[in-house]
Amino acid sequence: MRFVPSTPLTFQDEFVPEEMKLVGLAALVHSMEVMAPVRAPCCVSGRHIRNQVRMEGAWTLYDKRFWPGGTFGDHLNFALKHENMDLLVLKRVFEAVSPEEMQAFVQSAPTGIQARRGWYLYEAWTGNRLDIPDAPNMAYISLLDPKLYFAGKPIASKRHKVRDNLLGDDAFCPIIRRTKALEAFLSLGLGDKVEEVVGRTGAHLMARAASFMLLADSRASFEIEGERPPRNRLERWGKAVLQAGKNPLNQAEIYRLHRILIEDNRFTPIGYRTEGVFLGERDQFGDPSPEFIGARPEDVVDLMNGLSECNSRMRRSDLDPVLQAAALAFGFIYIHPLQDGNGRLHRCLIHHVLAERKFSTPSMVFPVSSVMRDRIDDYKAVLQNQSGPLMDFVDWRPTPERNVEVLNDTTDLYRFYDCTEAAEFLYACVQRAVEHDLPREIDYLGRHDEALRRIMDTVELPDRLAEDFIMFTRRNNGALPKRRRRKEFEPLTDDEVETLEKIVQNTFEGFEEW
Repeated sequence: MRFVPSTPLTFQDEFVPEEMKLVGLAALVHSMEVMAPVRAPCCVSGRHIRNQVRMEGAWTLYDKRFWPGGTFGDHLNFALKHENMDLLVLKRVFEAVSPEEMQAFVQSAPTGIQARRGWYLYEAWTGNRLDIPDAPNMAYISLLDPKLYFAGKPIASKRHKVRDNLLGDDAFCPIIRRTKALEAFLSLGLGDKVEEVVGRTGAHLMARAASFMLLADSRASFEIEGERPPRNRLERWGKAVLQAGKNPLNQAEIYRLHRILIEDNRFTPIGYRTEGVFLGERDQFGDPSPEFIGARPEDVVDLMNGLSECNSRMRRSDLDPVLQAAALAFGFIYIHPLQDGNGRLHRCLIHHVLAERKFSTPSMVFPVSSVMRDRIDDYKAVLQNQSGPLMDFVDWRPTPERNVEVLNDTTDLYRFYDCTEAAEFLYACVQRAVEHDLPREIDYLGRHDEALRRIMDTVELPDRLAEDFIMFTRRNNGALPKRRRRKEFEPLTDDEVETLEKIVQNTFEGFEEW
């Protein structure tokens, strides 16, 4: 399709600001009728703008001096130079543009940075080779600017004189921008802080803290899904999480974890699904009313293979472990490869990466799910912000079985995504787990043991009753409940009860409650 520039009144349900013209990706998508969401659309004013660039709602507005021109190449060059790298939109644009227009773009500046970037991506991802000679001897350029993006280990393309430093490839590839928030998280050195906490904590106490946090994380992961399973199921899933990072992450490992999660497989088949899947409600007739639709079942295997290879590439590139965990886990949940259990396996994959990359110590599971549960609105917003805009580009119909059937090719919608917001969210969760939850759990156990020792030195109680006294007293603001005083602790004198209450009060003084 030939590029013919135009500016509508609205673009993807957003009113275009007055006296503005679409530019860059927005102009390409609109004029070429490309089916892909532009998450940060840009336009150029017919007038001067203070500070040259400003935000207005969903729009980035540029001063009139930024107007690039009216050709396909002008707008592609603008997009590659000024906008966030959006691999999904670029892939769809490259599929829509004629080879002649793409060739003209490259030949207009064959040694230019943006021309070589676009040239490389076009040929690598469409399989079409332009009738252009290889780039002459010159300095190689990076596909992603390392100052703006977290990059992978570069792979040199001699033809284009480009170093491909994407985190993945055309099978699966997330983008993580270098934001101030992520740079701040990286500067915290959370991995070192974990080692410090573990190093100054006795082995026995550390083991107990790890056990308690594992159980808490397992319970929270089920609660996020609206489930309250029995203790044995929690412990079973906890043991599976504890094995994270010990086996290679491949289809066999995914299936093993899924089998542990789904105990009764009579209604939920183990492994990658062969049917559609959606999240949302049903109407009065039982037909689906989806908020999110997972990848087509026929695409799942290829997408998961791409995700696995991307994960390996990130590991080989020594990408920060938390960023790798975010890219893997959120990529998994967007694909939604299982009929049921996607959410819990998605969170298990976070533990897999952190353990495999030695961010967490052996037998230590950070209660990331607990933090996600406490920040459930933020968690849902991250998921919705990525998946929501995609749904406008999914054609579907209900099936006789009241499921969904996707009618168009949606593979790329799940193949390429911006993981920046998810990475920021996960890093915030890990920070709280490392700086607050872990030290708090260790502090609690230390105080609990001290209170238990002092109680046993005062009154010879069975271990269970001494434990109960601490629990009941703490839950009742430092005083043993009257009902418990009349029942379990009726043999104690009033003076003994008062003494034991003071032990608990003094021992837990200053302890940070939730």
